[in-house]
Amino acid sequence: MLKPGMFISDRYEIIDSVGSGGMADVYKAKDHRLNRFVAIKVLKPEYSSDKSFVNKFRGEAQSAAGLSHPNIVNVYDVGDDGGLYYIVMELVEGITLKRFIERKGKLDVKEAVGIAIQIAQGLEAAHDNNIIHRDIKPQNIIISRDGKVKVTDFGIAKASNSNTITSNAMGSVHYLSPEQARGGYSDEKSDIYSLGVTLYEMLSGKVPFVGDNNVSVALLHIQGEAAPLRELEEDIPLSVDKIVQKCMQKKPERRYHSASELIVDLKKSLTNPDGDFVQIPAFVTDDSPTINISDDLNKIKNGSYYNNDSDYLSAYSNNNYNNNHNNSEIIDDDEDEDEELDTVDTKMEKIFSVLTIVAIVVLFIAILFVVVRFIFPKGSKKPQGNQTATVSPSLEPTEEPTPSIEAEPTVETYQFPSVIGHKFEDAKAAILAKDPDAVIIPQEEYSSEYEAGYVVRQYPHPNTDFPVGSEVTLYVSVGPENFALPSVYNMSKAEAEQKLRENGLVPKIESMHSNDVEEGKVIRTEPAKDSLVKEGDTITVYVSLGPEIVLKPVPNLIGKTLRDAESLLREAGLRVGRVNKESSENYASGQIIYQDTTAGELVEQGTKINITVSTGPKAKPTQPPKKKYIGTLIIDDINPLEHKELAEAEVILEMEQGGYSTEIYNKRTSASDFPIIVPNIEGESASVGIVKMYIDGEVFRLNEGDQAYEWYVEFETVEE
Repeated sequence: MLKPGMFISDRYEIIDSVGSGGMADVYKAKDHRLNRFVAIKVLKPEYSSDKSFVNKFRGEAQSAAGLSHPNIVNVYDVGDDGGLYYIVMELVEGITLKRFIERKGKLDVKEAVGIAIQIAQGLEAAHDNNIIHRDIKPQNIIISRDGKVKVTDFGIAKASNSNTITSNAMGSVHYLSPEQARGGYSDEKSDIYSLGVTLYEMLSGKVPFVGDNNVSVALLHIQGEAAPLRELEEDIPLSVDKIVQKCMQKKPERRYHSASELIVDLKKSLTNPDGDFVQIPAFVTDDSPTINISDDLNKIKNGSYYNNDSDYLSAYSNNNYNNNHNNSEIIDDDEDEDEELDTVDTKMEKIFSVLTIVAIVVLFIAILFVVVRFIFPKGSKKPQGNQTATVSPSLEPTEEPTPSIEAEPTVETYQFPSVIGHKFEDAKAAILAKDPDAVIIPQEEYSSEYEAGYVVRQYPHPNTDFPVGSEVTLYVSVGPENFALPSVYNMSKAEAEQKLRENGLVPKIESMHSNDVEEGKVIRTEPAKDSLVKEGDTITVYVSLGPEIVLKPVPNLIGKTLRDAESLLREAGLRVGRVNKESSENYASGQIIYQDTTAGELVEQGTKINITVSTGPKAKPTQPPKKKYIGTLIIDDINPLEHKELAEAEVILEMEQGGYSTEIYNKRTSASDFPIIVPNIEGESASVGIVKMYIDGEVFRLNEGDQAYEWYVEFETVEE
């Protein structure tokens, strides 16, 4: 095993292990040359010294390297580093279709058809390049986080123009086409059969054929008939059921002839689910007959065709990778095989038939012996009368029958119980009561349906025959998963309720007045946005009733400065309105000489009070030379738009000086325009100018309820 931090070929840094199979391990790595993350498939050390294994491993890269399609995992590079043989592939973050089916039990029809279309599109690209995958199954389909479906693991792919008999080991037996199970010729239609089985499992949650061992499953593919989907699930449309039936026809010529044809019908089924447009051809003469080889039958019997599945990387047997031969070598091999097949004559067939009959007789005697031994165990009293003849001397225990009995051992199984909804300890006890040798592996899983500590899912499924001593996986709830509460601020009541319910939360509506949020919009939530919550939590949503009508007395502003007046009005819950300027012989410059609402009068909270500010006595004819006051404003201590989480807004800067209010900046501004510098501001005097900012008409405050944020401008005196 490679460790994180190790480098391959001074380029690929190992980040983490992804999965492991029979011949190779898969790692997540970083390509430092192209600065991207990749998946690296590394041949296991025990196979690196075997030249044939290395050639087959490289053959996988050659099978897939020429394929570039959105629904196929891309191969980027292949190489070796000091005897370490590797393939560099596209890294797809996601889960296998097998795990996806296990999580959901079965898929929605549209979801399953959509996935099947993407798989078929990947196969279409492979078939167009004369590449047959030969191991299509949910374990070799990855669904990325963005929903893209990708076909991976061309480990036992074969060039379709090689015309070879599939006497080598194939993929998982549950998805094997009949011609592959027989050891016959495989082509594009073999992949279509496997895709049909995969679609069957997506829609029903189970594979069409299940047996005690691989041989029985393979024979069911050859001879058995799968239960129609509509008998298992009534809501499956007629068109989809017939598409699956056509894909899974025993005779290849009765299936879809290409992935392109299959894609057309799958797309039709989405728009016309109940249409009867799928045509399954009547039986015709097989134009690609299966050639039976006795050696192939032996391989089926001893199970050498099949292997176990892995979640991310399939564990292939030694023959699961392409030979690293060119096409001419493959054709030569096929010609040799054809010559050997021609030598098989009827005499050999007769010998094989005789041997088969002998084997059946021996097996019958062995079974009879076991039955007799069970009914009359050793040491018991022999039965009287005619029953004595049943136990003949030839059936007494000897050393000879033993090999015949053990020639085809059976796997001891038990009916697996349903433990979903039970506490983990209770579930464990129930399983061990059935099988004390069971290996129970707990896996944590979030669940809003079951409390923490209870079993959410199980593998195997309830009431299935399961081998004694095998691994059992129990998915144990750790409670609902926490997530950040989504923001519903400023949404309408209906929009907020819908969004919260979509996230599994329970909205509770409360109403309150607000001077800042319009009526019917959400003011805030409790808990606040981005707080950690879990499915089923109740969220209190406060919806605005609009401003609350409150009457406030108007303070006396006459004789006060503009700043004092603003402070008095703010304390009274009122605001400064329009500011006019007038000369006055009685009030100094900057003092208020008029307010449009009489002091003591009750007005609605938030009302604006218009005022007039004195500019001092009128200028006399003999005045000294007029002076000019110039200043510069720099706003670099804070970015108000970022503080308000706004990308851009209408920004107005208003300066107050000596009782006068002057607009010095008004434009559409983005957050990136800060800091803002406003030069050559003309002031009324040498006194400091006070600047306030209005964002989309609202005065800028650091926090709700604070005073308006202010900046200051200092002026220099310039004589005109």
